[in-house]
Amino acid sequence: MAAINPISGGIGHIPRPTADVPKSGPGEGGRFSKTLLDVVNGVEDKQQASHTAIQDLLTGKTQDVLPVVMAVAKADMSFKLLIGVRNKVIEAYKQTMNMQV
Repeated sequence: MAAINPISGGIGHIPRPTADVPKSGPGEGGRFSKTLLDVVNGVEDKQQASHTAIQDLLTGKTQDVLPVVMAVAKADMSFKLLIGVRNKVIEAYKQTMNMQV
């Protein structure tokens, strides 16, 4: 049986991201609340697109059902994900409040 040759050459340097990520401390807020607001607005936009697609189908503006089904599925999935994240945040908050100091 032949010996296994070692891997030569190695892996090159993997660069770190260079984007400046501002650190926010207590009271500075902003990033988390902005991200949360963007997500909620995105879910609202998907809900509105779903509603518009349903109205277009019911009024006869479109005959194709597939885009309507896709819009409703996207709205449903994004809403369920938002509710799941909300539940996890509430659970983490409750656990933090119950910690003994």
